Amino acid sequence: MPDLHCGASASDEAQTVADGSAADVTGFSDVAALRAALAQCQQHNAALAAAQEEFLRAVAHDLRAPLRHVTAYGELVRELLTELLDAAPAQPAAADGQRQTVQEALDFLATMAQSARRMGRMLDGLLALSRAQRVPLACAPVELAPLLAEVRAQLAPEAAGRTVEWQIAPDLPVLWADAALLRDVLRELLDNALKFTRGRAVARIAVRSAAEAGGDGVLLVEDNGVGFDAARAGALFGVFQRLHREEDFPGVGAGLALCRAIAERHGARIAITVVPDAGCSVRLQWPRPAWPG
Repeated sequence: MPDLHCGASASDEAQTVADGSAADVTGFSDVAALRAALAQCQQHNAALAAAQEEFLRAVAHDLRAPLRHVTAYGELVRELLTELLDAAPAQPAAADGQRQTVQEALDFLATMAQSARRMGRMLDGLLALSRAQRVPLACAPVELAPLLAEVRAQLAPEAAGRTVEWQIAPDLPVLWADAALLRDVLRELLDNALKFTRGRAVARIAVRSAAEAGGDGVLLVEDNGVGFDAARAGALFGVFQRLHREEDFPGVGAGLALCRAIAERHGARIAITVVPDAGCSVRLQWPRPAWPG
């Protein structure tokens, strides 16, 4: 029997033990209820995520057929209008009026075709995002140096005819990741770096690692491109978000959203810092378990 303190009687102690037992039962009941509620929330979130992925996939696939029809029939109309333009009347006044009308119609068709191609690229972006969110992860040790060399070879046409200085750190770590998805991240980041340094006489693109307090690893992709307004940096990771005109820098704004989705699946975080007209730095932070050693 425990010692009796502060003049407590045996009956007082018995009451205390009884009260403690009741409190333990209540505590266990509360924990069980919380666990059940948490499991229900997780199940609900999983169902929402699955529904969202199914919606993205269905939309991307179902819109393909009508988009192909718009593109194909637009081309047929363009051919018919071109024939009318070639067969314009010989009389100068009538010919000029008809040519002007047909040329306006051809310009409208060109705008329609351009928009259809953009929509096709947007659907491609949705499909890539959907695949990245649902494909099973096949994680293994991945060496970054060979993967970066592979991505650079794929992007060689983008760098053709330009002066590009690549600064790839020699001490890049081995990541525990899905190699195919990590390749997608690196390709998007390096493609952006090439794109936004296009106006530089010498493009400088660096990839390096850094240590983080607590053991996390940090991978940095830096460039000396045009940058953007730092106040709008957070919007870049949304789907179809752009901070530059497409006429200046092509793209639909799906690449960084894809990078974020892949990073989050690995438990990593991605952020971007920028100096307008001086370039930007993308920071990819991998959790400690992903950095062996």
